[in-house]
Amino acid sequence: MKKTTQRQGFKTNEFIVYPAHGVGQIVAIEEQEVAGARLELFVINFVKDKMTLRVPTSKVTSVGMRKLAETPLIKRALDTLKGRARIKRTMWSRRAQEYEAKINSGDIVAIAEVVRDLYRSESQPEQSYSERQLYEAALDRLSREIAAVQRITETEAVKEIEAALAKGPRRGPKPEAEEESVVAEEAA
Repeated sequence: MKKTTQRQGFKTNEFIVYPAHGVGQIVAIEEQEVAGARLELFVINFVKDKMTLRVPTSKVTSVGMRKLAETPLIKRALDTLKGRARIKRTMWSRRAQEYEAKINSGDIVAIAEVVRDLYRSESQPEQSYSERQLYEAALDRLSREIAAVQRITETEAVKEIEAALAKGPRRGPKPEAEEESVVAEEAA
């Protein structure tokens, strides 16, 4: 018997996004007694991280937990990937903090911006270890949510993300127009 108790529109078995951890699934709603008060908790499972989180139902808004993005928002995130990378000329440590904040904001378009800005195609210079880590973290968040929304595997979601990134400007030479784009890249 499945109880589909509704709490602020969230129900058991639903996939949600928890800003600090990404996509999770509400596996149960529990009641606990804490200091003489009844507390209702969402039990959220993050399969990939092998982690379970208990969040008081009353704290959902303050922790920024949200429903999965709707299709139009997923499209906006994918379109963001096709845009030109915007790299600020600030110190890496400051930029890294901004990227981290975007990744943990739970905002799918902000996460897509991180993926776009840190993406490197085959023809571009290697990323530093910390850039790579942030890129992987953002890519992971984005692909998990796209996979959950579109009911596809994460691998398929990553392919979709990479296809969108490949459509962006200055992504290295295209096989048939090799000369022009190489010249354009040097001039840019």
